[in-house]
Amino acid sequence: MHTILVTGGAGFIGPNFTRHMLDTYKDLTIINLDKLTYAGNLDSLADLMDNPRHIFVQGGIEDHSLVEYIFTQYCPQAAVNFAAESHVDRSIEGPAAFIQTNIVGTFRLLEAARAYCRTLPEVEQGQFRFLHVSTDEVYGSLGPEGYFTEATPYAPNSPYSASKAASDHLVRAWYHTYGLPILTTNCSNNYGPYQFPEKLIPLMILNALDGKPLPVYGDGQNIRDWLYVRDHCRAIDTILLNGRTGEVYNIGGNSEKTNLEIVHTICDILDEMRPKLDGASYRAQITFVPDRPGHDRRYAIDASKIKRELGWQPVENFADGIKKTIEWYLANRVWCDRVTDGSYRRERLGLCEKLV
Repeated sequence: MHTILVTGGAGFIGPNFTRHMLDTYKDLTIINLDKLTYAGNLDSLADLMDNPRHIFVQGGIEDHSLVEYIFTQYCPQAAVNFAAESHVDRSIEGPAAFIQTNIVGTFRLLEAARAYCRTLPEVEQGQFRFLHVSTDEVYGSLGPEGYFTEATPYAPNSPYSASKAASDHLVRAWYHTYGLPILTTNCSNNYGPYQFPEKLIPLMILNALDGKPLPVYGDGQNIRDWLYVRDHCRAIDTILLNGRTGEVYNIGGNSEKTNLEIVHTICDILDEMRPKLDGASYRAQITFVPDRPGHDRRYAIDASKIKRELGWQPVENFADGIKKTIEWYLANRVWCDRVTDGSYRRERLGLCEKLV
């Protein structure tokens, strides 16, 4: 592969994946398509903007004519779809955007990819890959035991997870009906650099430093499996190159933690790295708030398939990964402030006019 289309490449996982691929494959070009909503921003790509192997295009995957133009103009050998609305709380408050991007957008992208594939020679049609990045939340909520496997029935409980489940079904259908060479991944909770500060880990880091409450839903005992974002990027790379078309691969970090345990860990590390002047612990800022509707109790991924078939497994343990993550946010406070106060948005239109 010499050219890959990455959608949603200015969000959280997208910039990390783009860096991983450009660092790993020196003859690869990334076409980066992002709508630049509140959670996608050019600050996350600042060091790549002058790289001739990184081409940024502003736009959404629901813009069929734009996506068709990109396929025709750049002739990618693969498309990796990160583009999605992904915050559960926002999906509860306003589900329409999730339906539009996650369902309609995926449909438009699949159709553009299918039309493009028909223009390719037969050999190249078989070599093309459409990799759809999804979430473990489509499986619903686990009890205290067991794990999500690729055969677990879907049981989404929020507008977000329902919209992602729908997009997964579309991708599967385009493989079985039209023969589009697809791959689907369902990952556990990611953490690491460039995550928008409404998500649990960056929110707790920044609120703690700002002296704000650290809001924990319910009793804080909801459990998630945590995956360091660069491990996720390595997994997608591996699946893109060696995965079997039509297959689903679960990607997990083998790091089950309660939400309260995550917040305690962040507070304890900050107590060491950035102690308060009065010597008090950041734990004193923890505040329990009413649980959100449809809050799944536990997610846990069985990633044995990708380990067995493709030889991937996570490298980063949570203790080291969370320290690296906190260090990154401490060192990149300007980035955090700009993406939360909207500074980059006031500049992005002028930049995009030059970039596209």
